[in-house]
Order: sequence, then C-alpha cells, then structure tokens
Amino acid sequence: MSVVTELILNADSESRYPAPKEMRIFQDFLRSGEQRIRIAATLAENEQRIVQNASAKFWERCPVTPSNSGNPRKTASCQRDQGWYVRLVAYSVLAGSEKPLAEIGTVGIKEMYNSLEIPLKNLVEAMRCVKDEAISLMSEEDAVEVAPYFDYIIRALS
Repeated sequence: MSVVTELILNADSESRYPAPKEMRIFQDFLRSGEQRIRIAATLAENEQRIVQNASAKFWERCPVTPSNSGNPRKTASCQRDQGWYVRLVAYSVLAGSEKPLAEIGTVGIKEMYNSLEIPLKNLVEAMRCVKDEAISLMSEEDAVEVAPYFDYIIRALS
C-alpha cells in the first residue's frame, strides 16, 4: 500500500478530510517521486548484477554455506531469493513505504529459512552484501533513501 492510499484510507475511515500534516506527507511523497522512480529503475536495471556481485562478496565472507556448496540448485535458489528481495525493495521505494516488506517479504521469513536449514546469520550477511552492492550503484542521496529498506529485511532476519 502506498503512502497516498494509506493517508486516504485513514482519513476516510474516520469520515474526515486529510489533516494538514497528512497533506504535507502527501506533498513530500509527490516531490520525491522522481527520486523514487530513479532508485527503482536502478534496482530493476541492475538486479542481476547486484545479485551476482553480492553473491561473490558473500561467498568470500562465508565460503562454507549451502549456496556455495557446489549444488547448482541451492545456488540458484539463493540468488533467486536475493533478486526477489531487490525487487521487493524497489516496490517499497515506489510505494514510499515499508508495508510491502512487512506484508509480503518478512512474514514468516525466519521460520521458512530455519525449516530449510539455512543459517540466518548467513542470510543476514548475504543481505548486507546485496545492500552494499545496490547502494554502490547510486548517488549518496539515493543510497540514503534506499538503505533503510534493506535494513528492514536485515532486522527481520536477525
């Protein structure tokens, strides 16, 4: 759900017009639109590069891990998940909200990876590598905007 949708639904549920503070949030959302689109485009255009380079960095830091075991299926699954999180971060940036991460990306995340016997500390490190690789492609201003979304995933895994 986008910031705009959330503001409208909150006001409507209380049978009122959006408050001045809510209108400022809406204005800020509109002003940041070009930046949010630029960030999402950078993530989309470079998803495969981000995942490949982040995986290489991760395997340097954690060489003994299921994704680096020589099993191509496990490697592909790990990289598929990393790409999915890059896309989910892009969706969240466009929405201007962490809600897509909260509602889609992190519900049951620990339980799922624990059931697959994937060490959570390794996943945290892998997501740090994905974050580092993604923000390395952006201006400082864009990196500051996108970093909290990756941090949200990292916290959910910790």
